[in-house]
Amino acid sequence: MATDVITLITNDHRKVEALFERLKKEEGDAKATVAELHALLTAHARAEEDRVYPDLDAHHGLEEHKEAEVLLDELVRATPGTLEFRQTLEKLVESVNHHVEEEESDLLPQLAQQAGDKRLQELGKAFQQRRDEELQALMSVQDGGDVTKAELYEQAQEADIPGRSQMDKEELKEAVRKNA
Repeated sequence: MATDVITLITNDHRKVEALFERLKKEEGDAKATVAELHALLTAHARAEEDRVYPDLDAHHGLEEHKEAEVLLDELVRATPGTLEFRQTLEKLVESVNHHVEEEESDLLPQLAQQAGDKRLQELGKAFQQRRDEELQALMSVQDGGDVTKAELYEQAQEADIPGRSQMDKEELKEAVRKNA
């Protein structure tokens, strides 16, 4: 499994795009998908800002993160299936897709040129550690700490996590967190 920062960031971008598609197609529990999207985008942005952007001139990226954060909060408050929800989702998708395009065509290639393989690996480790810390904190807040083993199993099943039927509650929680 690749652990360089560029691969980790682009993998997150693809996960976000898949969540957008699920929401646009109204597949599954929209509130749960929005919560997953909120956690992933927030953790991803904070990890980029804290661990990756200091190596780059990324002021514009910070502004785009703030714009996405505002739209994401609006989406969390909107009722799925309403016009407000669809319009907010559309604005968020447009904003994030624009950011991803700029990041993947400008910032990440710039980083690849500036940093050697060793530095990309170091940044990858730092990015993943910061992202995972944020995800864990955000998920525990969202879960209220009261998530049941059955709910975790259902999340693991939706994520197609292998070996889930033999896992205890803590193992399920960890597997679901790592898959987010």
